Amino acid sequence: MEDLIMKAYKPETFRSEAHQLVELLATELEKAHSAPQKKDTINWESPAEQLAYWQNDFNSPLINNPQQLFRSVMSRSVNLHSRGYIGHQTATTLPVTALTSALISFFNNGMAVYEMGMAGNAMEKVVTGYMATKFGFDEEASGIVTSGGTLGNLTALLAARAAMPNVLGKPEYGQLAIMVSEEAHYSIERAVRIMGLPAENIIKVPVNDRFQMRADTLEHYYKEATAKDQKVFCIVGCACSTSIGAYDDLEAIGQFAQKHNIWFHVDGAHGAPVIFSPVYSHLLQGIEKADSVMVDFHKMMMAPSLSTAVLFKSARQAGKTFLQKAEYLWQDQQADEWYNSGKQTFECTKPMTILHTYTIMRLYGDTLYQQHIDKLYGMAGEFAYMVHQHENFELACEPQSNIVCFRLKAGAESNELNRDVLQRLIEDGRFYIVGTTIKQEFYLRITLMNPLTQKDDLEQLLSVIEDLAMSDAVMG
Repeated sequence: MEDLIMKAYKPETFRSEAHQLVELLATELEKAHSAPQKKDTINWESPAEQLAYWQNDFNSPLINNPQQLFRSVMSRSVNLHSRGYIGHQTATTLPVTALTSALISFFNNGMAVYEMGMAGNAMEKVVTGYMATKFGFDEEASGIVTSGGTLGNLTALLAARAAMPNVLGKPEYGQLAIMVSEEAHYSIERAVRIMGLPAENIIKVPVNDRFQMRADTLEHYYKEATAKDQKVFCIVGCACSTSIGAYDDLEAIGQFAQKHNIWFHVDGAHGAPVIFSPVYSHLLQGIEKADSVMVDFHKMMMAPSLSTAVLFKSARQAGKTFLQKAEYLWQDQQADEWYNSGKQTFECTKPMTILHTYTIMRLYGDTLYQQHIDKLYGMAGEFAYMVHQHENFELACEPQSNIVCFRLKAGAESNELNRDVLQRLIEDGRFYIVGTTIKQEFYLRITLMNPLTQKDDLEQLLSVIEDLAMSDAVMG
């Protein structure tokens, strides 16, 4: 019988297969510098077709080389490096992170305890400390990296609760309430529910015509909550909101939070990296008043998913969040040990995703992030101008970020037309965009994530959308 273990760990085989994969990825990267053609960005197949293909593949004889499998995965996945990828808020990853991903997977060092995460925990301490200073926090700040924004927001809200007098298990726990924008990400509401608080204790503050939280109504909603015997312990500001990319007035929210001694959390998953841009950093004015800030490295900071920083103004307050006993991991259960990151996160076997961001920062510094933000946010403004120049299109509102919501104008038929055109656009495959509902109206939505995307590509997008609409004989 063949010794498959020795075969699977054979260095010569790994070297050959790795070289082939790098060549395959480099070829794709070369194509990414060209204008997208049909099926370049997405080669649409129905769920049934995808399942049938992979079920058949799984039932086929074993393979000797994974390259054809890799090609199949690539051809049946959205190509985020295509210039036509302007869909979800997912990074067009820097090529170097394919290498850091390989290193993370190969060494497979978890980070809960120091011995298993010596390099990773130290890098995490350095990077989160640096990010904390960017947002105006002092040396008392701390930070951790976790797997995604949903987990990041939950971690921050648990820290906010831990900063309260101990109410767990007491009747007054059910009175705790949180104030959020009605445009806040769904993960905030999910986190509150996980914490066991009733849905009615999520106080949704209305937004203005630019979809920013109406800071002028905060006192009203706070007094209303107090009259209901609700205890507001946290308020969340968006930087920026997910659906339309709106930045809340963090300065006004911060002042309100300080006045009432409320924990102020900023969900900066997408938009907080504008701190690197002198042009757009004003959007974060007041963020230094926050008690916690969450930012995804895997969105505007070009790292692979999932890697999210949660930054705390006070390390002392943050340390209360996950106090527990685990003698087999830590000798001192109460000590503040940054190098044992399992004390600060849900995750025990946490991957060393910080290597992506640390490597990017060591190679390119802040300048890369500045150029990235400036280009993509600037291009959103250019696209909005293009929409204004086309009589068949309209904007939901002027963009504040690299997210733009727009649609074809067709009166009462607008929702149906735009939904139909979106599906036709995906089937065409040159571009991948998404849709969203704003005030019961359906809009097309682009998020400019790929710095290789050009102005000509956006002009072509509008032209293709018009052609698809005309071919449907709806616009007349």
